[in-house]
Order: sequence, then structure tokens, then C-alpha cells
Amino acid sequence: MNLFSRLFSRQEKVAEVPPLLVDMHSHLLPGLDDGADTLEDTLRLIEEFVSAGYKKIITTPHIMGDFYKNTPEGIRAKLEEVRKALRESNINVELEAAAEYYLDEWFMAKLDNGEELLTFGNKYLLFETSYINASAHLHEAIFKIKTSGYVPVLAHPERYTYLYNSFQAYKDIYEKGVLFQLNLNSLSGYYSKAAQKIACQLIDHGMVDFVGTDCHGVRHIEAMKKSRATKSYIQLLQLNLKNNSLL
Repeated sequence: MNLFSRLFSRQEKVAEVPPLLVDMHSHLLPGLDDGADTLEDTLRLIEEFVSAGYKKIITTPHIMGDFYKNTPEGIRAKLEEVRKALRESNINVELEAAAEYYLDEWFMAKLDNGEELLTFGNKYLLFETSYINASAHLHEAIFKIKTSGYVPVLAHPERYTYLYNSFQAYKDIYEKGVLFQLNLNSLSGYYSKAAQKIACQLIDHGMVDFVGTDCHGVRHIEAMKKSRATKSYIQLLQLNLKNNSLL
């Protein structure tokens, strides 16, 4: 196959699959975590999302017991502030908010106490763990999330170095009914070559349910452009992703 044929074939594949219209993992609400600092930053980032074709953004501020002590009330108040600014700026995009919960003792307490947890879609609950150290509470947390009526969604599993030694560890978690959310920028090696490798393996095994930008700032916007140009991105879009079901 010559170069022209390969390029034409690739264009056909892109045309066959629907684009991502919904992003369900970002840090765009200003001043709540390590994402956007100001309302102006937020509007600039959202304009980039709109330019990239997104119709809906579900932004997910960090909730961490010892650092980002965000509450549902505080997140909702900031969401309304941004929505008002979007209307005034004539930026046409649907904006919602959930949260990215860090698996710590405070999160376990919230589950035990039946506290309100912010979800998206069909009671999808986004959570993360330490990047380096395995949590002794992981499987207990998965059980409690499910028995509390939520659907657990593990944020960016390709970034957890403690899972790198055995791909079977990913399968064990996935087979417990945990959905996997891949970070878009892992496809271009933005985080590391190791994360890129695991991302490709997850795609190859069909173990990706959501794709999130995990956007914190302009640096991630530029990286997203490179990630969309990868062959892995085309392969990813051919999976049965749930992003667009959130519209």
C-alpha cells in the first residue's frame, strides 16, 4: 500500500467513527483545585473545547480529605458562576459538574456515612488512587461504591505505576465491574512512555469505557492536539465508548 492509499484509508476510518462530543474529566472550575485559577482561564479553556468539537463538558474538581476539601455545595455554586459567564460571553456549550474523589480514609468515611457524592450520567462515580502506592482499601472501596448504588469509574488507570508489573492486575479490577477512563493525552506519551504503553494495551483489550481530557490548563490543550493525531486515537474511537451517551 502506497503513502496515498494509507492516508486515504486512515481518513476513511476517522469518518466511520463518531467524534467525541462529551468530556467527562477536567478541572475547569476556577479556584477549586490545581486546575483553572481564574474565571478568565476557565472561559479560555472552554472556548478551546468548543473549537475542538465538544458539545458538553462535565468538569470534575478534586475532592481530597487532606488537601482539596471541596463540597457538593461549593462545587455547585462555582458551576453556576461559570454558567452565567458562559451565557454572558455567548459561549454555546453545556456545562455540568461532578467530582474526582481521591481514595483515602475521608472518601471511605463518606461511603460509610452515606454522604452525598457527586456523580455524572447513570450514577457514574469517578475516583482515583495514589499514582505510586497501591491502596489497601481499593477492593473494599469498589465493593462499597457498588453496594451504595454507584457505578465505579477509575480515572486514568494507565498512570498508576503500582499496576505496571502485571497487566492481570488491570483485568482483575476491570472484571469487578469497574469502568476505566483513559486520559486522552496518554496516547501521545504526555505523562510517560510507560503510561502510553499501558494506554495502548487497554485499548487493544477493549478495556476503555470513557475518554477524558483531564485538562488542567493550556498545556493540556496543546498536548490534546498531538494526541488526536495518533493512530491509537483512531483505534480508541472504534471502541464502545460511553462519552456520547452522556449528551
